[in-house]
Amino acid sequence: MKSNLRVFLIHFFAVSLFVIVALAFFTPVLQGKVIFQSDIAQYTGMAKEQIDFKKRTGEEPYWTNSAFGGMPTYQLGAHYPHNYVKQLDLALRFLPRPADYLFLYLLGFYILLSCLKIDFRLAVIGALAFGFSTYLIIILGVGHNAKAHAIAYLPMLLGGILLVFRKKYIWGFVLTALAMALEINANHYQMTYYFMLLVLILGVVYLVDGIRKKQLKHFFTSVGLLLVAVVLGIATNATSLMATKEYADWSTRGKSELTITPDGNQKENSGGLSKEYITQYSYGITESLNLFVPRLFGGSNYEDLGEGSKTYNFLIEKGLSPTKALEFSKGLPLYWGDQPGTSAPAYVGAVLFFLFILGLILVKKKAKWWLLGGVLMSLVLSWGKNFSALTDFMIDYFPLYDKFRAVSSIQVILELCVPILAILALAELFNTTVEKAKKLNALKISFFITAGLGILILVSKGLFSFEGGSDAFLEQNYGNELMTMIRLDREAVYVNDTLRSLLFVLLSATALWLFIKEKFNKNVFVLVIGLLILFDLIGVDKRYVNDDDFVRQRAMTSPFAETAVDKEIAKDKSIFRVYNPAEGLNGASTSYYHQSIGGYHAAKPAKMQDLFDFHIYNGNLNVLNMLNVKYVIQQDEEGRSVPAVNPNANGNAWFVEELIKVSNANEAILALKDLDTKSKAVINTTKNSSLTNYAFAKDSLASIVLENYRPNQLTYQSKNKNKGFAIFSEMYYENGWKAYIDGVEKPIYEVNYALRGLEVPTGDHKIEFKFEPAVIKEGSTIVLASSLLLGLVILSALGYSFWSTRKSNKE
Repeated sequence: MKSNLRVFLIHFFAVSLFVIVALAFFTPVLQGKVIFQSDIAQYTGMAKEQIDFKKRTGEEPYWTNSAFGGMPTYQLGAHYPHNYVKQLDLALRFLPRPADYLFLYLLGFYILLSCLKIDFRLAVIGALAFGFSTYLIIILGVGHNAKAHAIAYLPMLLGGILLVFRKKYIWGFVLTALAMALEINANHYQMTYYFMLLVLILGVVYLVDGIRKKQLKHFFTSVGLLLVAVVLGIATNATSLMATKEYADWSTRGKSELTITPDGNQKENSGGLSKEYITQYSYGITESLNLFVPRLFGGSNYEDLGEGSKTYNFLIEKGLSPTKALEFSKGLPLYWGDQPGTSAPAYVGAVLFFLFILGLILVKKKAKWWLLGGVLMSLVLSWGKNFSALTDFMIDYFPLYDKFRAVSSIQVILELCVPILAILALAELFNTTVEKAKKLNALKISFFITAGLGILILVSKGLFSFEGGSDAFLEQNYGNELMTMIRLDREAVYVNDTLRSLLFVLLSATALWLFIKEKFNKNVFVLVIGLLILFDLIGVDKRYVNDDDFVRQRAMTSPFAETAVDKEIAKDKSIFRVYNPAEGLNGASTSYYHQSIGGYHAAKPAKMQDLFDFHIYNGNLNVLNMLNVKYVIQQDEEGRSVPAVNPNANGNAWFVEELIKVSNANEAILALKDLDTKSKAVINTTKNSSLTNYAFAKDSLASIVLENYRPNQLTYQSKNKNKGFAIFSEMYYENGWKAYIDGVEKPIYEVNYALRGLEVPTGDHKIEFKFEPAVIKEGSTIVLASSLLLGLVILSALGYSFWSTRKSNKE
């Protein structure tokens, strides 16, 4: 009983410490402030209509017209019935954002190390080392919340898998199923996918070990249990998964119907993203050393060197005021690596890097091999186009690999594996069965390797030019002399940060030597090494995410101030769309106030992307007309934004005289080039084979009027003395939208490549479009059943544990 109480108190202390640490790092949240996250501001712009609709009606719309001409809200925070896993997740994320995600980082990694039976003191250090890894902090700064969310549950999931392989079948199954449910709920499948690559490596290592030890029965039993646990965890998120899959196929992540590019060339045959897009953010091979030295390649595109920079002194010498010189020096373009740009280096810490090397020498467990395999796998795959042989193989032959972009982000696996092996190395130092001489020898070798690498980096300075890919553009704006100073600043941070890392290696090695020599006891050693890790990592983290990034809450809940243009357009109470060429498809400020054909999302509707690429970017006004773009935000002669009225917008719906028949998507999108969209429409007969009439008598008095608008329900009144064919300026999405004429369901046709068309009989009729996605109903049934099953499994495990404890106490 006393033992159980002690364990409870230890874990309670650890969790309480994590709460304090998370709040201390993000202190402004205690003042009611929030961190300004650029991606979340864009999300807020796109989700404004659905959020307002839900507040007003209490109903989840599942569709919004505020972005990209219309899209499902599945990737915009839609809530689904029976999502009990989401409620658990919200309970775990009880702290203000982004402290909640930092807390999840710490908690998840602590659970992982506890599953590995690591001393709780080292488990706390490991959690802090993982949580303050620079990449994990920087994604909170820019608003990659879903990515952070998914990463936070990976250690917990790994802990469950390792418990099963340690023959803790019941609780390993429970933890795996629960963590998998939470992981999928986080809704960033790229991170989950990369983690599964690590699990494959882990599985191979355990299979080899099972063959060697003749324990294949245990191996396959473990694999079977884990598969069931994973399927159960996934099933509790069935609605989200099914809806995401449905949307992904319709988005730029799905297989394109087009086989040509806008310039007429043959399109790369791919079921996913193009290789160029996937590998746009590829880590440089040499750049990978900034895992050990943070600003080896400059750090970020906006480095704050202040008055200590050579650039600042140069500007002062040129007569610029100290204020202006300082302002410029707070955002220096120091990054000169292979990527298009970066917000910060993926720094794991000099102390952790040193301890990782120590682990490779000192740790003899099989965990070392799958951890090393995970590190190497994530490192070489992060090189992308810089290691094209492997990357091309993965894109061409490995299932689903071509669905994800920014291959550099696979380094999250490395950032998970390095602190695990580093803590295992410290655990070996705690192990009294390991000879002191072996510990000292491992320390000596790892110190010479790590320090030698640092010295090699330092003396290799002369091999680099410190010139980046964007320097030619920068030189046009800043001039040759200023760029020379910027390059000198790049060189300076290269040297300074290398010396910094060497210092931390020296201090860490000294602390380890004193502990092995028994000059420190365990508690003092833990305190010293923990502080070194924190000073190392937080010192770099604070360069990129600090109190200056926090703003008043309103700045995030209402991130886009209403402009004079917005106010002018708002006077028009009809239903229409707005196009802002300054944003195009990469901005959502227009979506915050109006229905826009633009937006901001990593998985854009493929049809809208194609319309932009083939027509809108080329100035085809007919396409803007058919999308009912009534206002185009332009710049006047004085550079002010003005709402230019498009008098030729087709309106919400209209009748056409003729349907132009084409046989494939290529012909359909090309036919829009010179099409008079008011009188004619393009229809792909291959996809709309049930249609038999292609010519219609159009009466000048015929009309079709939008009488009631809701994002998920549109009601029109039509008047036509002839049978007609109506075009609606709404995006065609077959998985959910249904059309009713006087209450009777009618087929919706895809016309003009992306819009909806409907045959309308003679006379006056009420036409309704309702968004009734079957995927929500079907998925919710699966979610309810699987959630009940998971709950039953957890209760059974608790009951068995209680019964076992009582039985052992009686004995």
